[in-house]
Amino acid sequence: MNLQKTLRLSLQWLVICALIGLFSGSASAFFLVALEWVTQIREHHAWIIWLLPLGGLIIGLLYHYYGASVVKGNNLLLEEYENPQQPIPFKMAPLVLIGTLITHLVGGSAGREGTAVQMGGAIADQFSKWFQLNKNDRKTILILGISAGFASVFGTPLAGALFALEVVYFSKIKLKSVILSFAVAYTAYFTVEFWQVQHTHYTISILPEMNGIHLLWTIGTGILFGLAALLFSRTAHFWSRLFSKYIPYAPIRPLIGGTILTIVIFFIGTTKYIGLGVPEIVKAFSTPNESYDFLLKILFTGFTLGAGFKGGEVTPLFFVGATLGSALSVVVPLPIALLAGMGFVAVFSGATHTPIACTVMGMELFGIESGVFIGIACVVAYFASGSIGIYHSQIVKGPKYHLYQKINRFRLDLF
Repeated sequence: MNLQKTLRLSLQWLVICALIGLFSGSASAFFLVALEWVTQIREHHAWIIWLLPLGGLIIGLLYHYYGASVVKGNNLLLEEYENPQQPIPFKMAPLVLIGTLITHLVGGSAGREGTAVQMGGAIADQFSKWFQLNKNDRKTILILGISAGFASVFGTPLAGALFALEVVYFSKIKLKSVILSFAVAYTAYFTVEFWQVQHTHYTISILPEMNGIHLLWTIGTGILFGLAALLFSRTAHFWSRLFSKYIPYAPIRPLIGGTILTIVIFFIGTTKYIGLGVPEIVKAFSTPNESYDFLLKILFTGFTLGAGFKGGEVTPLFFVGATLGSALSVVVPLPIALLAGMGFVAVFSGATHTPIACTVMGMELFGIESGVFIGIACVVAYFASGSIGIYHSQIVKGPKYHLYQKINRFRLDLF
């Protein structure tokens, strides 16, 4: 009888895993194609940027009247994981998809990870109702949704699986969840491959050998990447609080924010800091960036998302890290592509408290040979980035939590 029950449950989870991977992967494939389409439209019709206020108002009204229950986005997924209450409404998926596409069409600075993860989480959690799963199994479902969304949108199945586990700090995770997280990540990844949707490729062609001097430079740059992550997180939260405090009516926030962004973009005379910024990221691996590029991307992204536009934070984090690493190449005696690659994942590591997933992501994207440099940079940035990340509902635990508890106690004792 126990064997029959085990086989039945195993089959049930395999079916759930396959369905989540297929649906989430297909949703991400559609999203990536649509995102490229709206980006091309914006780049070929620069006047569309003048529609930023209108696009912001549409997004604001959509969420005000139809999406109040899902406006928290990724934070809602993390809150439901920590304290399961009710299934994520399916409307989260189409709303964040539409909101993100509008944001990129009219010229907001945002990413794509948040959109894919929210779509994955919303799709996955529907199976909680269909299969009448309990609260503990719902936690597994949410991990699978996050894993599928992340893996499919970036083409990094190992990092996607680990990110889903690490972003909740492996909290009370069973072996079943770990195995299924990897299975659904690969299912979603191969689904995107089946739809023949391409991911951006990066190359680190020159790698120096690790020695004492290179180790010190890697640690030093890791600290800077961590501080950049801290600045990114604090900036995003600052603008969000500011808009909420002074503009009570939510739909007006992106309208006003869009108006300000349009004026700023017009006066600076460049669009390199809006949208995903993938061309600039690719360029950073071969050509040194200006020292202020990463700061302007932080400002534009924090303001865009804080005003109420939709999208992710991760690709802008890639931009920030890659351009900062690229700019540092004029003073740091390490290859420019290596510095850009280290920054690419290290800033992400610091902002999301996920050094393991980010190290693996770096090896998936740039090759396993860069793993030592990538790993050191990610761990150092993780510790240097402060206790607050981009997800305010994320519970920070482990060595970083204990480190900052000691720092806070030392401050109290000192003053």
